Amino acid sequence: MQNPIYVVDGARTPFLKSRNRPGPFAASDLATAAGKVLLARQPFAPSDLDEVILGCAAPSVDEVNIGRVAALRMGCGLKVPGWTVMRNCASGMQSIDSGIANIIAGRSHLVLAGGVDALSRAPLLFSDAMVVWLSNFYAARSVGQKAALLAKLKLSWLAPVIGIMKGLTDPVVGLLMGQTAENLAWRFGITREQMDAFAAASHARSIRTQKSGSFNAPHDGLSAEIAPLYDAKGVLYQADDGVREDSTAQNLAKLKPFFDRKYGRVTPGNSSQITDGGAWVILASEEMLKRHDLKPMGMIVDSNWAGLDPAQMGLGPVHAATPILARHGLGLNDLDAWEINEAFAAQVLACIEAWKSAAYCRDELGLGGALGELDPQKLNADGGAIALGHPVGASGTRIVLHLLHVLRRTGGKKGMAAICIGGGLGGAMLVEAL
Repeated sequence: MQNPIYVVDGARTPFLKSRNRPGPFAASDLATAAGKVLLARQPFAPSDLDEVILGCAAPSVDEVNIGRVAALRMGCGLKVPGWTVMRNCASGMQSIDSGIANIIAGRSHLVLAGGVDALSRAPLLFSDAMVVWLSNFYAARSVGQKAALLAKLKLSWLAPVIGIMKGLTDPVVGLLMGQTAENLAWRFGITREQMDAFAAASHARSIRTQKSGSFNAPHDGLSAEIAPLYDAKGVLYQADDGVREDSTAQNLAKLKPFFDRKYGRVTPGNSSQITDGGAWVILASEEMLKRHDLKPMGMIVDSNWAGLDPAQMGLGPVHAATPILARHGLGLNDLDAWEINEAFAAQVLACIEAWKSAAYCRDELGLGGALGELDPQKLNADGGAIALGHPVGASGTRIVLHLLHVLRRTGGKKGMAAICIGGGLGGAMLVEAL
């Protein structure tokens, strides 16, 4: 990027685990709550924004253009455009990239970009057979016609279709996202023990950071990352509630595989959690820094998107981040920190193995040999989606925001945020702390 794009500030909600029923907040509630806290601490008015861009993978039918809904509820005014983007798991990263593109083009100078999803509110649907029956029933004009249709109704048609399961199934290859993780575990020989150990470490790191207060308190000149929530009953939510101290490797080993019950290794314990949450960052041009005397936390140096086999979608971070490294003459460990979204333990471990593999780097990435082994101490320093949760639309924003927090806290300079994306895609952003 010829002109720097600055990240001024950011905030997110606590990530709240779905508990098989609608959670206390709609997606627009989450986006609005985090955005109001973030905008309230800025020296400019919400109406000074040029646009609001919100990523959301599963918007409710009553919040279709949720970016506009959130912009209005946050008090940005009628004249600030609000719009929504969707790139599955990277919707929140796409919002940032869309804001960057508009700033580079000169159409915008100050952008609020983020992501949100309330996956606990994913709908239960009727089957096609039940929809057809209902259509015929309501179209029937006589009592006799209705009675005849009632006689043909099959109780099996009343079984609900679980919307989130449909959403997490690739329509091209017909695989659940967890089944694509099983593919990677088989391809790279990743064991169940390795997955559970990785998952346990994610929880342990998140617990350590929660106890330190780094998520919830200002540090190193930065405002708090998490903005607490209050529900309609006045209940306070101030921490990611999927983090568990009893998620040890020993306890995780007791869970049964979910996606391949006979031969599989991927369990709910070594997978990301279905979660509700929202996150925002403020992007600004250099002109805006001067106009409003803003003190940025960092800047976006580069971004990249990549495509690959949908059945191997978990390797998306490898395909997206590697070209950025090449453009900047960097090795894996030349960076001070990495955030790779933990869709599945198998998926992150497979990315590490792919970079170590001379054959993969040569055949799939066009490199001369292996890129090397990523230092595990530089990866997901405070845990990831296995412990914190993965509100699909929000995760891309969260990892960029949190990476800048990690760099500032540790005195690091540059880092990479990368994410795998359902459908066979990957996204990555190179950031620099200031």
